[in-house]
Amino acid sequence: MQPKNPLDWMLSEALDQLTRAERLRQQFGRQEACWEPPIDVLETEHELLILVALPGVNPDNVETVIHDGVLVISGQRTLPPELRNARIHRLELPQGRFERRIALPLGRYAISRFVMDGCVALRLAKS
Repeated sequence: MQPKNPLDWMLSEALDQLTRAERLRQQFGRQEACWEPPIDVLETEHELLILVALPGVNPDNVETVIHDGVLVISGQRTLPPELRNARIHRLELPQGRFERRIALPLGRYAISRFVMDGCVALRLAKS
């Protein structure tokens, strides 16, 4: 049996500790939003179209509410259950609770959601 490379061992231990710490934070931590997804906002004569970069997030699990002229988009991205015990080598897509607030032009809107090219798209029809 070959001896372990100390650098590989330390990296593996550090990743294991980070994984355990994240699980504890998720289990016992506060539920405040910890990241904001990037967005595009486009407007036509009849609607606002908001594209929210949330690959892998079901649009039915994204909450949208308009309060005092501000659209609040929130939800949570988590690893699928079958991957929660996997050894993480790299985790670049943000995980956990997210929230994004967007000030809207004055008016009334009807909101619908759909998926478009890996984004959750929100159509706000002007009324």
